Amino acid sequence: MSQYSKLNRIFTQVFGMFFGVAIAVWVLRGFGIPILTAIPGGVIWLLLLLAIGMGIMAYVQKTWWRF
Repeated sequence: MSQYSKLNRIFTQVFGMFFGVAIAVWVLRGFGIPILTAIPGGVIWLLLLLAIGMGIMAYVQKTWWRF
């Protein structure tokens, strides 16, 4: 396995982690769970933006950095 495919797997796993946590927090916050209602909306947006950034990095690494 090449170094680039390992890096791509890490980017993809981090993307899934950030995206999954952001969606879970958003849904559970909507249900009114007391601990999660204290989390500001900016934190959820930050998690989503990090997920999008990791997804873009995984795509770029997979398509452009093959030398």
